[in-house]
Amino acid sequence: MPDTPSLMFSEAKSAADIVAAQIAANTSAMADVGARLRKLDPPFALTIARGSSDHAANFAKILFETRLGIPIVSQLPSLATLYHKTSPKVAGALALAISQSGKSPDLIEAARAARAQGALLIAMVNDEASPLAAEADIVFPLHAGSEKSVAATKSFIASLTAIAQLTAHWGEDAQLTKGLEGIGPTLSEAWSMDWEEALDPIASVRKILVLGRGLTWPIAAEAALKFKETAQIHAESFSSAEVAHGPMALVGEGDPILAFAPSDEAVSGFAERLAAFAERGAKVIAAGTGDTVAPATIKLPVAQSCDPAVTAIGMIASYYRFAEALARKLGLNPDEPPFLSKVTRTR
Repeated sequence: MPDTPSLMFSEAKSAADIVAAQIAANTSAMADVGARLRKLDPPFALTIARGSSDHAANFAKILFETRLGIPIVSQLPSLATLYHKTSPKVAGALALAISQSGKSPDLIEAARAARAQGALLIAMVNDEASPLAAEADIVFPLHAGSEKSVAATKSFIASLTAIAQLTAHWGEDAQLTKGLEGIGPTLSEAWSMDWEEALDPIASVRKILVLGRGLTWPIAAEAALKFKETAQIHAESFSSAEVAHGPMALVGEGDPILAFAPSDEAVSGFAERLAAFAERGAKVIAAGTGDTVAPATIKLPVAQSCDPAVTAIGMIASYYRFAEALARKLGLNPDEPPFLSKVTRTR
């Protein structure tokens, strides 16, 4: 591989410092908004996002529903732009819009419509001067800095961190707050993890199944997207609880599985699912610890935090380093995937 680091490598590596600074910069505002949300007590929240940001929105769904008891629904981004519909039933709800660029027309219009119908609109964006930010009641900047690689990395990690910080302040969650206080070192440790053992097995395939559950399911979804973007490997992600409802029938001898093991209650049944794949001759590669990943042929180390949400964020940092190395091993440029651009202007 070339000696010069790719933009993807440099940007993903910088995430540890970025999120540590982000948390410090946003703490006061997060505390104020957390108190405001406790007083508002919205009956539900809706998310507005696409691509990697939609995976972050699913991370929010899991955190909000398990830690706060607030159900989340995903807003159809093109509801306003294509269907010319608005939803008057969102009055009093929280609308959470997540976007690296803040420039996609459908996200802007969906956010504008939700706010017009009485939702409290929070935007998490990397560009505070973006049109999406201008629409919001509250803006939480990601502080990720300019991201030039088409494959989003540091902005995705910053989005997950902002979501976790909002959850911690809203729910007055001491464990999550402690985990976030140490997220810089956790991500630095995650970046140093050696996943090289998985390079050759995955470089030799053209398709892969990626599994997670609970907080690691959005991590699996993001990993599957990056396999497609940067390595041109067809990847599909599933919750380990859902994979037996059909997709498992497609997996046989030698087929690859990459699994991100959760470290909270969602771990229930995860080892058994991996064992079922291993018994069928699948090539099981798993990131995790202990008995949970015992059935895997290749066991990838993870950086541990006192909170499972921060551990999950660390997993995607480790994966980004692996994905960048995989792309370069395959002779591909991870910064410039074919037919893709940094800002997707969908309607």
